[in-house]
Amino acid sequence: MELSVLNIKGQATGKTVSLSDEVFGIEPNEHVVYLDVKQYLANQRQGTHKSKERAEVSYSTRKIKRQKGTGGARAGSIKSPVFVGGGRVFGPRPRDYSFKLNKKVKALARKSVLSQKAKANGISVVEDFTFDAPKTKQYLSFLSALSLTGKKTLLILPEYNNNVYLSGRNIPKTNITTAGDVNTYDLINAEVLLISETAVSKLENLLNK
Repeated sequence: MELSVLNIKGQATGKTVSLSDEVFGIEPNEHVVYLDVKQYLANQRQGTHKSKERAEVSYSTRKIKRQKGTGGARAGSIKSPVFVGGGRVFGPRPRDYSFKLNKKVKALARKSVLSQKAKANGISVVEDFTFDAPKTKQYLSFLSALSLTGKKTLLILPEYNNNVYLSGRNIPKTNITTAGDVNTYDLINAEVLLISETAVSKLENLLNK
């Protein structure tokens, strides 16, 4: 697949980029995509949830009433879960939600999403650019020139660019990453992928290892 390269003003530069069929033209594997997104979301969880169980509640251990003659059931401790303020039964404990996923599985998931985006015309290739200083107004003009104002966009750069990142980080529905840090969740979440000219080849090299 060939795409024309656009500049930051949204105009065609006359150059074209050929997208590799090995990355942008495969048959998508939905289960692998599910696993990669599941792992990404699981890794975001802190897992610091905790509630006190019966053995951890700070109360007296004396019997709260006599065993017989009350007309009610026996009650041995106020720590019992049946009383207000008692310990929780099988309450949550701190745990690690992360799990391992093979590198080839993660690469296949990214290829699958990139292929879906390419098939749906959701990819635009832009000329390599930078800003002299962090300016949100410049990034907004860039999105406006490409008719992407208000849409969820993901800009993929070949390497980290501080001025570009700071220019776009406060804009809603806008995300900026590098070819080495791109993940399946961000790819799915974006309506349009903006890939810089140099990042295309870098992305292909990383995913074809």
